[in-house]
Amino acid sequence: MTTAAEARAVPVSFPRRERTLWVDAARRFARNKLSMVALFLALALIIMALFAPWLAPTHYDDQNYSVSWQRPSAQFPLGTDPFGRDLLSRIIYGARISLSVALVVNLVSFVVGMPIGALAGWYGGAIDYVLMRLVDLMSAFPTLLFALLMLSTIGGGLFNIYLALSITSWIGIARLIRGQFLSLREQDYVLAARATGTPTWRILLRHLTPNALAPVIVSLTLGIPAAIMGEAGLSFLGIGVDPPTPSWGKMVSEYLPYIQTNWYLSTFPAIMIALTMYAFTLMGDGLQDALNPQAK
Repeated sequence: MTTAAEARAVPVSFPRRERTLWVDAARRFARNKLSMVALFLALALIIMALFAPWLAPTHYDDQNYSVSWQRPSAQFPLGTDPFGRDLLSRIIYGARISLSVALVVNLVSFVVGMPIGALAGWYGGAIDYVLMRLVDLMSAFPTLLFALLMLSTIGGGLFNIYLALSITSWIGIARLIRGQFLSLREQDYVLAARATGTPTWRILLRHLTPNALAPVIVSLTLGIPAAIMGEAGLSFLGIGVDPPTPSWGKMVSEYLPYIQTNWYLSTFPAIMIALTMYAFTLMGDGLQDALNPQAK
């Protein structure tokens, strides 16, 4: 007979909790030093945009002609423009435009592209044919050229930029989700769920969507620099946000004529565009490696 003391001496083993794909992906991402640097840089840009009124030395439209054309100095770290406006403050506020465009455009692409791709991939047949022909029709329009034509017709402004860049942004997500659903719907666990009479909506939400999200997250992350570049290009052409609201692309366009005499005016906004695009591109590459199910 086992005594109480012997029973207490026997070590108790608990079943090891199985790690999920998302936990493994987070660990792989954390081991990628370059992606972590990009993540911290992206977070810093987001914080700068959110807290612009508290971080900027002055308001973006405060004018003081007595300090016009000031080169970078201790008082004005990035200099001032022809109207005496602090360039650092305008760059900080300009982050709001670029990041808000990236957020709204990618949110619209997910909200619109996800159901279209899911329906096409799950049902197939006539529904797939009709939806994919719609996608092919929208793909015929070059994104930037279509946005340029649209803004030339309805005018500039932040909301119109959202609208113009979102019109075709969902195409890639729809195609990606369709391909994922076409592959996943033939998996054994999906066939088993259908055989047991599980409702279609439950299969789509509980089984297919979570397993299809990994490449979608990567695509959305890589879509952020594309949206930022689109807004910068439209603002550079003079049909972006309305003045005096600062935008990095508009600042580059506005100050470009002074590049030879006052290089800092257009150089620093261009650097911010490059840094933002570089950070989110590296972060997207890191997510792509981390969410790769074949990665070790």
